[in-house]
Amino acid sequence: MAFTQRVFSGIQPSGDLHLGNYLGAIRRFVPLQDQYDCLYCVVDMHAITVWQEPNDLRRATREVAAAYIAAGVDPNKAIVFNQSQVIEHAELAWVFNCIARIGWMYRMTQFKDKAGKNSENVSLGLLAYPSLMAADILLYKATHVPVGDDQKQHLELTRDIAQKFNNDYAASIAEQGLDAEYFPITEPMIAGPATRIMSLRDGTKKMSKSDPSDQSRISLLDDADGIAKKIKRATTDPEALPSEVEGLKGRAEADNLVGIYAALSDKTKAEVLKEFGGQGWGVFKPALADLAVATLGPVSSEMKRLVSDPATIDGILRDGADRARALAETTMAEVRKIVGFIR
Repeated sequence: MAFTQRVFSGIQPSGDLHLGNYLGAIRRFVPLQDQYDCLYCVVDMHAITVWQEPNDLRRATREVAAAYIAAGVDPNKAIVFNQSQVIEHAELAWVFNCIARIGWMYRMTQFKDKAGKNSENVSLGLLAYPSLMAADILLYKATHVPVGDDQKQHLELTRDIAQKFNNDYAASIAEQGLDAEYFPITEPMIAGPATRIMSLRDGTKKMSKSDPSDQSRISLLDDADGIAKKIKRATTDPEALPSEVEGLKGRAEADNLVGIYAALSDKTKAEVLKEFGGQGWGVFKPALADLAVATLGPVSSEMKRLVSDPATIDGILRDGADRARALAETTMAEVRKIVGFIR
């Protein structure tokens, strides 16, 4: 079956967006909207797998939508919406809960990391998170998903669920006159290494909104002065920058800052080191700060403008949800018949 070439991706509204979200995901969304049918979701249902204060969740949902648009996503080209407005996400996730195996969920590395030794006391939603993610993607029969390394395992599970559904219900799918490959085997679009952004305080840890230190990350709502100060205070080592990428091995903080410069300037690390190799941090950090301010400043300003007008953001999300629901309802009408529900 020739599926429509469609991209689905989503970001959780569970804290302040940062440079890692921008370089690893949001910025990549923009060119895709000219090549594919794109749905960019604010996955607020995923967010509540851990407790969220309701007002904070609403604020963060609007901020993620604002970030999409401020970065260049056009809601007239792509569908921008929040997950909870399209109830079919939850309905298909339940069907997939009955397809997927518990063992598959327990093997998810991200669940192990988040649950730790307290796995008996985390929410059932956290365990079933990958099943809902599969529903997010397959509800729209998305053929491609841009993912980082930390989500690659979840997409592999999505592929397993699609294959098992297609196999388990093969006879019913045929009875409905539908193609045997009802759900596509979605392909990953893996982010390059330069977009894996690490903490400004510890180059061995991923930049995270959950890090207790605000100095560990650059928020998309930071002003120019805040961005510059955080970069200038970023942890480094006493050595000058090497002239070759090989010289970054074993120097996590240096590798991270060079990687950030490379990602912001659309250059390779080798090209950055050709320019700055042999120079000290007193030269490189101000150059990186200027580049970050020039790149992120317009995004931050537009985000602030948009979030100051929540009615406009809410209207964009409602319109996007209406468009997403038109696709979702078609899929779910077919799925209900396939599994044997009377409607």
